[in-house]
Amino acid sequence: MGLSLRPEHLKRYSQIAHLLMKYGRSDLVRKAGLDELVDEDAIEPTPTPPEAADLASDLEKMGPTFTKLGQLLSTRVDLLPAAYTDGLARLQDSVEPFDFAEVEQIVESELGVRLSRAFAEFESSPLAAASLGQVHRAVLRDGRVVAVKVQRPGVRERVQQDLEALGEIAAFLDDHTEMGRRYEFGPILAESRQALMRELDYREEAANLRTLSDNLSEFDRIVVPEPVADYTTSRVLTMDFIRGRKITSVSPLARMEMEGEALAEELFRAYLKQILVDGFFHADPHPGNVFLSDDGRIALLDVGMVGRVGPAMQDQLLRLLLAISEGHGEEAAGILVHIGEPLEGFSDRRFRRAISDIVVRNRNASAADLQIGRVILDVNRGAGMNGIRVPPELTLLGKTLLNLDQVGRVLDPDFEPNASIRRHAAELLQHRMLKNASPANVFSNLLEMNEFVQHLPGRLSRVLDAVAESEVEVKVRVMNESLLMEALQKVANRIALGLVLAALIVGAAMLMQVETTFRILGYPGLAILCFLGAAIGGVMLVINILMHDWRAGDDHSRTK
Repeated sequence: MGLSLRPEHLKRYSQIAHLLMKYGRSDLVRKAGLDELVDEDAIEPTPTPPEAADLASDLEKMGPTFTKLGQLLSTRVDLLPAAYTDGLARLQDSVEPFDFAEVEQIVESELGVRLSRAFAEFESSPLAAASLGQVHRAVLRDGRVVAVKVQRPGVRERVQQDLEALGEIAAFLDDHTEMGRRYEFGPILAESRQALMRELDYREEAANLRTLSDNLSEFDRIVVPEPVADYTTSRVLTMDFIRGRKITSVSPLARMEMEGEALAEELFRAYLKQILVDGFFHADPHPGNVFLSDDGRIALLDVGMVGRVGPAMQDQLLRLLLAISEGHGEEAAGILVHIGEPLEGFSDRRFRRAISDIVVRNRNASAADLQIGRVILDVNRGAGMNGIRVPPELTLLGKTLLNLDQVGRVLDPDFEPNASIRRHAAELLQHRMLKNASPANVFSNLLEMNEFVQHLPGRLSRVLDAVAESEVEVKVRVMNESLLMEALQKVANRIALGLVLAALIVGAAMLMQVETTFRILGYPGLAILCFLGAAIGGVMLVINILMHDWRAGDDHSRTK
């Protein structure tokens, strides 16, 4: 049984089927019944991993939806081989600009005023063009220089249609293929849909800019553009224009003049704070989104894609980063088991060995070769290959830190992220403690304590009533009942023997006061015999305990 094809999506079905077959997934195409839409003879042979960068260009040709999905898939190291995720991570999302007449029409309809009245100047040539929109330089009536981001016409409707077609295919594969049941394409697509729709609402990005600017206010060398609320809608975003250039376009001579080491250290520290303290971070710091401003600061741009991390996950991520930076593979594996979801066929021993190998290789790597983001992605891939599904926050963290590693290398070729994590671990813990000690958290804990105290008498009364009426039951689960009974019997025998020996000693002490003609070494003979029996019995009990413990320890070491 194949997928029920909807006529309005036939073109997209055909393109998706062509893409899957080209990259070696013809089995999925046939399962979904899409093979009739594809001319298999016209498809080029499946590329080998070194040519996997072609996947990025193929997705770009299919439009903005697939370009953005490619960027999101670059974080899914559990789904794709490393060569493919690397190729997708280099998607720059740069396309031809659309006409200025359409820009003018969109801005005027969104702001409700003529372009010439809203802006003193508005450059017709865009500064940059991407799959979802393009950016123009403009000047407000008060003389403030701004950058205006305008959404492409019809892009929202096209994205929604593409996601519908993909959703139908994903739901079918989840229900009818082993691969779909294992990787659950539906939830992955739902997560991507949510991220894409947020990115298509520029009011969300304006809120992200404000939040990020407030969170990073303590970092003097980092700047985030401020949005202009009255000039921002769902399709138009107006923000401060920051004069500068891409970090990758800085000349070697200019790098000698800038404070590269201090900039790299502050940027990395700022991201650690975003991820592990604030729980809100700029998730796409690739070199195209990181500028060096004319005043020598780092500017973070394009915050449509952000990551969010809850307090419990923050604690685990901090522990994981510290374990990796210190080269503690067993500890890192234990954290992944705790936060991940074991799949069918999971082997704890094989998983821990694989993760430990990855972490040890990281510890032995030179400073020039070390990339903490790459290590996290490798750890994620190792988890996926060994039956652990890690949370999406961890894969997004790996991609973010990988991009950050690249930017840090441009600023300072000798920058060591592992050393930076260790340097700032105490500071991060202090920030987290202060955040947890905020008035809101303290008040929340007090409310919980108040509720607990109020309900405690009633709960205790119910427990005592149940005890009085013999309604309390204790259930004990045991792996082997006979072994348990044997162990309990041994314990009871030792206790009984101990009581007998104690009685002999007490009785011997009392007999020492009884006058008798039967003496040994000048002491009452019966008392001496009791003492001797107690001593022999005590020595035998100690030897028996030591021998049993020694055998148990030896058996335990052999089972490891």
